[in-house]
Order: sequence, then C-alpha cells, then structure tokens
Amino acid sequence: MRIGWLRSPNDITTGKARGTIEKALAERRASVQWVGPFAAAAPALEALNAGAIDVTAGSSTASVTALSAGVPVLIYAYQRIAAGGEAIVVRKNSSIRTLADLANKNVAVNRGGTGEYLLMRALARNGINPANVRRVYLSPADSGASFTQGHVDAWATWDPFVTIALQTYDARVLVDGAGIGSENAVTLMTSRDFAARRRDLLQVLFDTNISDNKWAQSNAAEAGVTWVQAMNLPISLASAIGRNNAVPTSAVTERSVAEIKGVAEWYAASKIIPHLPNIDFGVIKLAS
Repeated sequence: MRIGWLRSPNDITTGKARGTIEKALAERRASVQWVGPFAAAAPALEALNAGAIDVTAGSSTASVTALSAGVPVLIYAYQRIAAGGEAIVVRKNSSIRTLADLANKNVAVNRGGTGEYLLMRALARNGINPANVRRVYLSPADSGASFTQGHVDAWATWDPFVTIALQTYDARVLVDGAGIGSENAVTLMTSRDFAARRRDLLQVLFDTNISDNKWAQSNAAEAGVTWVQAMNLPISLASAIGRNNAVPTSAVTERSVAEIKGVAEWYAASKIIPHLPNIDFGVIKLAS
C-alpha cells in the first residue's frame, strides 16, 4: 500500500507516527510505502491520479475539486473539522474588525481548496459581494510568508496554519469555522483502482485509522505532541493543535455524503469548480 502522507493533523499522520498502520498491514502480509510528505492535498491527489499512490488525506473541498476534475478517487473516512480548526485571520494590529472590512483588501487563499471555500462562504453568509474582495492565490507556505510580510491583509486557512498564525505570526481570528458556517471535513481517500483490487486492505487501514482516532480523542494533548513532531513544529503549538483536531472520524454515512454534496453545490454555484461532480460515485462505505 502506497500512502501519500501530508504534514497535517489527521489519522494517517497519527498512524504513521505510532507505527500502527505498518503493524496492522504486516499482520496481513502487506507492507506500507510512505510517499511524501506532500505540502497539501492537491499535489497528493495529482499523485493519486497519476497512479503513484493508493491512499491519501485531504478535505471535503479538496475531494470535491478532485472529483470535479475527474480524478478517480473515493472518500472512505470522514472527520468534521472543529470550529477552531478553520478561520480567517488578520494581524492583531489590523484595522479589519468585521468581514465587511475586507472590501478592497487582499486575502490569501489556496485556489479551489479550503481557503477559497472559507472566504467565499463567509462573504456569502454575510451578504458581501465577493467581487469586492481580492483573492490572492497562494500555497499555505507562501500564504504565511505573505501574511507576515504584510503583502496580504487576511488569510483564510485551516489547522495547523490557524494555530501557527495565532501563536507565531501575531494574528487574531476575524471569524472561525462556526462563524463562517463551514461544512468542511477531513477526508481520507483511496484510488478507485486500489479499492477494487484490495478492499480487504483498505478495510484494515480504515479500522486502524479509527483506532488511532479514538486514541487521539482520549489523549488530545499527547496527540498534539505527535502531530507537531510529525509536522516539525514547535512543541508550544501542541496543546492547541491537539484540542482543535482530536475530533471523531467515521465511515462515510448518508449524513456525511449530504454534507459533501453541500460543499460541492456551493463550489459549483460559486464557480470555483466548472461543474457539479457525482458525490455518490466518489465515496465508498466500509464496515464500521
């Protein structure tokens, strides 16, 4: 099994750090090849589309974008993101106090990803014309640099970048995931080909993901340490990252499909994606 991993606080990262995935697959006489780390879900999904990896992690937004582009991906696990795990942040000394103050300002987002979704969702929810806000398309790493250097006025992002911004970039939250009305989630994904060939191993991986997730929920502080170490971040960020991300993961359900469809419909209506993908075709429901 070739797993494309991201430096992000998800159940695959947890399993890699704890050695649980390798152990579970070894019991089935299978092995893991770790590919990455990838900077974000988009390049990982490009690798999956090219047949270079079998499994990766991302988000509802990344999954929707990939499915719209015809990537043969299946979502096999779903984890709603906590309110503190997503936000639009500004510098503490910024004059921006409300979303309306973003008019004629530059906001860093990742194109077609969570950042763009969060910004567009927040603006629409508050009746603000998105044409009045300048979207600056940057990677998460470039967004952080541009934010600290004052090249952008705000940054729509997710954890660990929310925590990094708040604790090391002198930022404050303008609005969090709850205020935005985000329906985004962490999604664990596999290729359609791998699911067809080795559904048995995919089930083993999912069961291990769930076990690691339960461990993280029961040991949020320790999970935070595990994640910051995997991401090469300061240990001082561990508490907040653990608190924001030790939330339940489940198999794909009718409710989660409905929520992903909501994100997809929003993306299509906002013209972030060219057409509405078939979400039912993009999920696999494993035993839980």
